[in-house]
Amino acid sequence: MALLPESLELQVVTPERQLVREEAHEVQVPARGGYLGVLPGHAPLLSELQLGELSYRKGTVWRYLTIFSGFVEVLPDRVIVLAEAAERGEEIDLERAREAHQRAEERMKSQDPDLDWTRAQLSLQRSIIRLQVAGKAGGAHLAPGKLPEEPTHAP
Repeated sequence: MALLPESLELQVVTPERQLVREEAHEVQVPARGGYLGVLPGHAPLLSELQLGELSYRKGTVWRYLTIFSGFVEVLPDRVIVLAEAAERGEEIDLERAREAHQRAEERMKSQDPDLDWTRAQLSLQRSIIRLQVAGKAGGAHLAPGKLPEEPTHAP
């Protein structure tokens, strides 16, 4: 009788580079129908990915990435993510992410009749995901749906 594997090999690849190739004990991906949790020994499947956060655990340490659509292949001992675009949480420039979020909110509030609402909503969603992932990667503990606070400076 075959035993279940104790870990998964996680690979995350974009057209530009390979972001992750390491052992993981748990993986969560933003699948088209909702988030999908994967543990070693998971049944094989293929799924489309949507905009969201990919998180994975190695031992007791969680790591976070943004995923901007793609595909995932799950096998009992391996998870392969082919993403259109992705970035590690620790690579996100928090200040630039905040500025992008502000621009996206302002665009959504504008009264411009030529505004492409689909594109504006996608920009806002991307900026929110980037801020959440950057906050988690930086050690901030955020409740779901919360964005990192602006830094406070003592006078």
